[in-house]
Amino acid sequence: MLVGTVREIKNHEYRVGLTPESVRELTAHGHAVLVETGAGLGIGAADEAYAAAGATIAPDAAAVFSACEMIVKVKEPQAVERAQLRQGQILYTYLHLAPDPEQTADLVKSGVTAIAYETVTGPGNTLPLLKPMSQVAGRMAIQAGATALEKAHGGRGVLLGGVPGVQPGKVVVIGGGVVGFNAAQMAVGLGADVTILDRDADVLERLDNHFEGRVRTVYSNRAAVADLVADADLVVGAVLIPGAAAPKLVTRDMLSAMRAGAVLVDVAIDQGGCFETSHATTHAEPTYVVDGIVHYCVANMPGAVARTSTYALNNVTLPHALRIADLGWQAALRSNPHLAAGLNVHAGKVAYEAVARELGYNYTPVGELTA
Repeated sequence: MLVGTVREIKNHEYRVGLTPESVRELTAHGHAVLVETGAGLGIGAADEAYAAAGATIAPDAAAVFSACEMIVKVKEPQAVERAQLRQGQILYTYLHLAPDPEQTADLVKSGVTAIAYETVTGPGNTLPLLKPMSQVAGRMAIQAGATALEKAHGGRGVLLGGVPGVQPGKVVVIGGGVVGFNAAQMAVGLGADVTILDRDADVLERLDNHFEGRVRTVYSNRAAVADLVADADLVVGAVLIPGAAAPKLVTRDMLSAMRAGAVLVDVAIDQGGCFETSHATTHAEPTYVVDGIVHYCVANMPGAVARTSTYALNNVTLPHALRIADLGWQAALRSNPHLAAGLNVHAGKVAYEAVARELGYNYTPVGELTA
């Protein structure tokens, strides 16, 4: 198979779909790889490194899109990229379609076979291709929140860890999954006063055991969210419903009860955000203020630490890329139900139920498309 990757064009996105090491694995399997010139510069990988690994360097993205049977990316294709997709081509990347009707419509119209990293499953209903970026985003949420809390950035002027004789900052993490766990780890490490909310009693028990009393765990309901948010210096939104839009757990009315200069970090913004007042921002302009509350809603947080993120991502995406290239997408999905869960769109049909439900499309089960 001819596999290609392009330079990411989303604002301040420096990750890349394939590392030189991944290219070497693909070529060792007998596949050809086409890499847009400069695609790896954000992680310190020059064209020469890709060429040494066996790739052919393409002069621009158009050459990759026009020639390749499978495109491996990081972020969802932007409008100019979607216009270059075609019937029968495989797109393998993060998509986050539920809150993005324009992208979904373009992918349906293109006829492309779109496999989304974020809905590929693993044993125990896990999301292994989402996990490493969730780990990065969770850890970054505390870094970003701590910076936004500085007075010069519009915040309350609170140091999360405090100092002797001064109370530490109060951090509330909504959601105890991978993002929430990693956010809590970072916040605890800084010495903050940390509370985690979740609706799964087993998750709360696991977190309580892990942190050994260094965090408070609270069952999440409307009253608990409202009370804790009102008293927080930093709130991290870390909820996820796989493939679906995130629920709005913090309403605009709740902001009026918060302290001026408190910070909301919405890690769920890729799925539409879990704060009612959230809208996507970029690394160029990461924050905005609503009712005196600072919002950080960058939709590609891991892009800021591109090298770490790219290698962590390739560790989990490459095995499936090899399976698709080796077997073809239909046989690959038939042989691996976890990979099959990643199919979101094929030949004008929506194959992921949550996306179809959210956006009003007819749902076509994967099995009907791979028979």
